[in-house]
Amino acid sequence: MPASSLLAPSLRVLSLIPPMTQLNTPYPSTAYLTGFLRSQGVDAVQEDLALALVLALFTPEGLSQVQDCALVQPESERTACVNYFLDYFERYQSTIAPTIAFLQGRDSTLSHRIAGRGFLPEGPRFASLDAYDDDGSGDPLAWAFGALGQQDRARHLATLYLNDLADVLRDAVDSRFEFVRYAEQLAGSQATFEPLAQALAAAPTLVDETLQTLTLEVIAKHQPQLVLLSVPFPGAVYAAFRMAQTIKAHHPHIRIGLGGGFVNTELRELTEPRVFDYVDFISLDSGERPLLALLEHLQGKRSVQRLVRTFVRNVSGGVQYMNWAEPDVPFEEVGTPTWDGLPLDRYLSLLDMLNPMHRLWSDGRWNKLTVAHGCYWKKCSFCDVSLDYISRYETASATTLVDRIEQIVAETGQTGFHFVDEAAPPKALKALAQELLRRKVHISWWGNIRFEKTFTPELAELLAESGCIAMSGGLEVASDRLLNLMKKGVSVEQVAQVTKAFSESGILVHAYLMYGFPTQTLQDTVDALEYVRQLFENGCIQSGFFHRFACTVHSPVGKNPADYGVQVVPLPEVSFAKNDIAFIDPTGTDHDALGNGLKKAIYNYMHGVGVEQDVRQWFELPKGKCPKTTVPRHKIAKALGG
Repeated sequence: MPASSLLAPSLRVLSLIPPMTQLNTPYPSTAYLTGFLRSQGVDAVQEDLALALVLALFTPEGLSQVQDCALVQPESERTACVNYFLDYFERYQSTIAPTIAFLQGRDSTLSHRIAGRGFLPEGPRFASLDAYDDDGSGDPLAWAFGALGQQDRARHLATLYLNDLADVLRDAVDSRFEFVRYAEQLAGSQATFEPLAQALAAAPTLVDETLQTLTLEVIAKHQPQLVLLSVPFPGAVYAAFRMAQTIKAHHPHIRIGLGGGFVNTELRELTEPRVFDYVDFISLDSGERPLLALLEHLQGKRSVQRLVRTFVRNVSGGVQYMNWAEPDVPFEEVGTPTWDGLPLDRYLSLLDMLNPMHRLWSDGRWNKLTVAHGCYWKKCSFCDVSLDYISRYETASATTLVDRIEQIVAETGQTGFHFVDEAAPPKALKALAQELLRRKVHISWWGNIRFEKTFTPELAELLAESGCIAMSGGLEVASDRLLNLMKKGVSVEQVAQVTKAFSESGILVHAYLMYGFPTQTLQDTVDALEYVRQLFENGCIQSGFFHRFACTVHSPVGKNPADYGVQVVPLPEVSFAKNDIAFIDPTGTDHDALGNGLKKAIYNYMHGVGVEQDVRQWFELPKGKCPKTTVPRHKIAKALGG
């Protein structure tokens, strides 16, 4: 019997995006859930309170409230950004509305005034521009935007302006406030619920009060019986619980469910009953099947014991995990995401980092879609390969995917797509590209892949012809020894050949890079940077970013540390969140001393600076302590047949 015949149409489900996620485009989880539920005949709606919170605070009225908070602070405790804000408050208040309108694409002509550097007040964040004026020309952004990049230049300056205001909110209103990592220290890998409980029991800040008002407004607007809170990151957890607290205080009859990436990775061993003072159900992994079971339960058609992958507080007050065995909804049948109800014309097109790939994350609104569920490779030792979002691999036909794409374009009017797969499979991408071309569907798209040999020059050309504009992939540590230890399934030479093929097809290539992997030595790091230098030198990659390796309890390294030559540090007793785990590496490499050099090198390589120079210059180590690279200077060129 189809699920739609089991679910009463009167049950309304409201899915909410809590602060903070992204400001340029909706986080896709509620779009997926809402689209699926509607396909099952459920009355489902959605709202983005992350965007709503920022748009409420960043108004003339909102800044006036921020000013009131700042003036209450003792002068001796005010930071430089707070003092600057107070000194130039009238300019901030008069420029905030037009600047937001500009970033929303509603007043493009304002770019002339913003780019001229006389319109916006320029607080401490603008000091970073001085670092770009290396030639003394007095135009610190010329290298990045050139004479024709006025809109980009203005967006970058407007983003710095918003970042200054975010710093004021942090220093004068709520010390936890950030655009991305909002209060994440209260949730990420927190063994107990106590820090979060104390924060929720404290007097609300202006940010909290604004969020509470917004929460009650959407509840009054939609009158739901079930609210779903999707928390993809630790930086969305505190706000989600504040929202749940508000709903429980004013509408105790509304049931609340919690799910999302943070829950799936960090709350798998939850035993803390206080969590259920705020929410009623916490579901793991893909949400479709647990949701159908939950809706049947709320309608009296299913007992609590027959919930699927769902934590509840039982009658004795303890946490109980219900996992009735039912198959997941196949990826082919999860339906098409819908953005109906989300204010697509109000998102902010920001330009924060000048890294060309990171720019895609924050600039412009992208329709987010997955080519497949899970990862077809699922072997990398640093990855959470034991979890469902990686381990359960399913695909949909190219016909189904293009049907979804056409439906989304018709709904949103926008043709940009970000395929958010962990690693999009080459076979599926080839079929998708062929179907897009066959049906003459014109989109621009980008995504994440493994730099494997299946991505031939011919396939790269096909993907580019179908609308591919950028690809990111994990090079991780550019060392064949460490790539083998990681079970990455690629070699440095292979990565060079694949990335060169993409680059020659006009596709921007970004490399995810890693340092601090178990047994990585100083020599390994120097050699890895030399490989990266040569990849830039030979036009294989145009963008990259170094991340510090983090060991998680769900990864092969975390589960079997001895296989990787390290010893994990025992965790305290965990009743709430569990994810990151410290480890002892007997090689004793001081990775903290190397991180700044790696990031400085990659930043300069992206701008064509220092590519010909010895990589040792980037590391701030005592003289004679940095070894010479063992990589032949033309290793990558030879791999490319040069």
